[in-house]
Amino acid sequence: MNAAARTRRNTLHAAARTPKALAYRTLSGLVAAAVEAGKLIRTGDFLHRIGGADLPDGQQAWFGRHCAKAYRAATGTEPLKVWAKHRTTGRYVHVYVYNPADDALYTALHTYKGTRHLLAETYARCA
Repeated sequence: MNAAARTRRNTLHAAARTPKALAYRTLSGLVAAAVEAGKLIRTGDFLHRIGGADLPDGQQAWFGRHCAKAYRAATGTEPLKVWAKHRTTGRYVHVYVYNPADDALYTALHTYKGTRHLLAETYARCA
């Protein structure tokens, strides 16, 4: 067996025994590190911060779609994606991440009627 075949075999052997969390972290790379540092935020985390953690998964997913649409309209590019563990199923899913002060998050709060009640509560608390 030559050196290239041995290296390939050892690499595949190690990859097959890598924990799933590490594998997805490696796929996400620097984006996952920025999410953990708080420089980027997932839409579910944003909703949790403003009091929308009790929204069902379907409504949170639609809010994410509205965020992506607003981001595309504002910048003309796709938002960054990261592999993250789903909060209820435990499966890894590909989700968009944004800057915590990104206008797309707040535009989506206005455009998606499932989250408009969160705006009213936020403004009432600030007043």
